[in-house]
Amino acid sequence: MTLVDALLVFSGFATAALSGVAGMGGGTILIALFFAFGLAPIEAVPLFAAVQLVSNSARTVAYARHVEWRATGWFLLTAVPVTLLVAPWVALVEPALIQLILAGLILASLRPGAAALPLGARRSFALAGALNGSIGLFVGATGLFVGRLFLRPEWRKETVIGTLALTQVLGHGLRVIAFGLVGFSIFSRPLLLAALCLAVVAGTVLGKWYNQRLDEDRFARMARGLLVLLSLYLLVTGAYDLWNASSTLSPSNS
Repeated sequence: MTLVDALLVFSGFATAALSGVAGMGGGTILIALFFAFGLAPIEAVPLFAAVQLVSNSARTVAYARHVEWRATGWFLLTAVPVTLLVAPWVALVEPALIQLILAGLILASLRPGAAALPLGARRSFALAGALNGSIGLFVGATGLFVGRLFLRPEWRKETVIGTLALTQVLGHGLRVIAFGLVGFSIFSRPLLLAALCLAVVAGTVLGKWYNQRLDEDRFARMARGLLVLLSLYLLVTGAYDLWNASSTLSPSNS
C-alpha cells in the first residue's frame, strides 16, 4: 500500500466519523480528496460508491430505529430509473469538468440560506432521488446538496441522519449496479477497497459514540472550512486541466 493509499484510508476513517456526528458532509470531503490525490473519476466514483455503501449501511444500522421508512419509497421512485438512464453517459464526460461541477456544488451547498427549500416532503424526497441518480453518477457524493432535502422541521436530528443514510445506501447501491452494467468494476483496487471499508465502519462507530459529546457547531465550522479549501483546489486544478486539454486539442497556428 502506497502513502497515498494510506492517506485515503485515514481520510475514509475521519470523514466517516464526521458523517456519524453530523449526518452529512463526510462523503463530499472524501470524494474531493479522491480527486485531490489524483484518482480519475472512472476509478474514483465506483470505488467511492462501494465505500459509501458500506459506510452508510453502518450508519443506517446505528440509527435504524429513527429511520422514516416512507421517505425511501418516494426517493426510489425517481432514483431507480434516472440512475439506469444516466449511467451509460458517465465515461463520456471530461474528468476536469466533473471536478469543476463538484466544486461548484459544494460551494453552492455552503452558501447562506442553501437549506431553505420550499418543497413538500414527497416532492423533496423524489427530487433527492433524481439528483442522486443523475449528478451522483458523475460526482459521487450527493450528501451535502441532497441532504438539504431531508432537513424536515418535524424531524429530530437522529431521524434526519438515519433516513439520509438509508437513502444514500440505496443510491450508492444503485450506482454500483449501474457501473457494473456499463463495465466499470468496483474491484479495480481490491486492497484499497477493503481497507477503506474497514476504516469507514470504524469511523462510523466513533462518530456515533461522539454524537452527543462533541460541539457540533465547532465541528461543522471546521468541516465547512475544509470543504471550501478543497473546492478551491478542485476549481483551480480542474480549470487548469480543462484549459490544458483544450489547448492540446486545438489546432496549432503555423
